Amino acid sequence: MATTNVLGIFAHVDTTLQAIRDLRAKGFSNLTVYTPVPVEEIEEEVEKVRPLSKVRFFTLVGGVTGTATAFFLTIWSSLKWSLITGGKDPVSIPPFIIIAFELTILLGGLSSALAILILGRLPRLRPSLTYDPRFTLDRFGVAVACPADRAETAKSVLSAAGAEEVRR
Repeated sequence: MATTNVLGIFAHVDTTLQAIRDLRAKGFSNLTVYTPVPVEEIEEEVEKVRPLSKVRFFTLVGGVTGTATAFFLTIWSSLKWSLITGGKDPVSIPPFIIIAFELTILLGGLSSALAILILGRLPRLRPSLTYDPRFTLDRFGVAVACPADRAETAKSVLSAAGAEEVRR
């Protein structure tokens, strides 16, 4: 089934917030909200249904990989060249903890950056179909991605909430 984008342009925060709540009540879940300034109430409303980010999984895998790589690298090099550090056995964990910590942080951070690029689909070479330049000045926008047969319902909800302009 084809998906249609319906965009409502609002002048005030309260009408925008009411439109988001009304759309959620009618069963619309795929919303994109544009604001010229950060608004805590809108952010709280949008965050209620947002799924947990998968970036944390990438960070965990990167960190565990960094730890395992560090211990493998240090133990392997210690056994390969019989390095005796401070009179300890060749495979002694305490001297290797610093290197393991550093590689954990490095690979965890790099995998987080990679996850942000991949999951955020960055860079975006084409602008969003529902973006309007007024959203950077003084207007608020609510875009609804819905099936074509529910587009009229979305338009009526946005109009009833106080949208200045509603378009497909």
